[in-house]
Amino acid sequence: MSRKLGVAGIQMHVVPGKDNTEAMLKKLNTVAGLFPWVDIICFSELCMSGLDMNQAMPIPNPSLDQIIDWARKNKKWIIPGSVYEKEKDKIYNTSLVISPKGKIVAKYRKLFPWRPLEETEAGEDLCIFDIPGKGRFGLCICYDVWFPEVTRSLAWMGAEAVFCPTATYTSDRAQEMIMAQANAISNQLYLFNINGLGVGGIGQSIFVDPEGRVLQTSGESEIIMTEIIDLDHTTRVREYGTMGQCQVWKALADFKGRFPVYQEDILKGNIFKSIGPLKRHKKIGK
Repeated sequence: MSRKLGVAGIQMHVVPGKDNTEAMLKKLNTVAGLFPWVDIICFSELCMSGLDMNQAMPIPNPSLDQIIDWARKNKKWIIPGSVYEKEKDKIYNTSLVISPKGKIVAKYRKLFPWRPLEETEAGEDLCIFDIPGKGRFGLCICYDVWFPEVTRSLAWMGAEAVFCPTATYTSDRAQEMIMAQANAISNQLYLFNINGLGVGGIGQSIFVDPEGRVLQTSGESEIIMTEIIDLDHTTRVREYGTMGQCQVWKALADFKGRFPVYQEDILKGNIFKSIGPLKRHKKIGK
């Protein structure tokens, strides 16, 4: 059975403080019309809510229901970026996976909110999901990519590709694009990092293959990025090694040492003796 999959990443302008669902539906219709072979479509972080926490709602909600209905009618997998999810008195930055049957099959709450500026609650659980007959996928959101433990754990759980909706509008986007490659290389998987525009980011989305090759990047204008991937390529790279050489997962399996950072209280690390608490700095000290 072929494990080829059509992927689309939608880099679109996000209007602040507004429900962007109508604009998202227009983009989905464009994908369906121009690229009917696409199987799964991913938007950028907080695209629907315009990065406005006042738009936070429980899941499901009327805006999300429109995306769910579209997925069912058009028989597509959809990751609608992420949304502000309200649960009792807490708000989470939550990504969802909607199946072609119009079901929410996975829900992921961002593990690492961009502290100290992002005020959402942190999630606790990793997220993987399966597309029957194709393979296993993982989810992370924006700042999560700065923590290699996240992608490494998703790969260890069997993910062959990871989707990372993002909303980066700062100058460190250049570093994030490098990390997208690094996470793909070190875990031998596809990584799709989709950024927004306007309040939703500065674009520069990136698709990377399991050997770290950049399949494509975008500029700073609206674009629908499309790619046909083959998940058997992930299997080959993990079996024979990156560039036919580095069989990193097999080396990890044979490793007999230990990594103290994961086995002891992380605060015991010497690095914490020279840095202060997480806070928003108002000036540069001496």
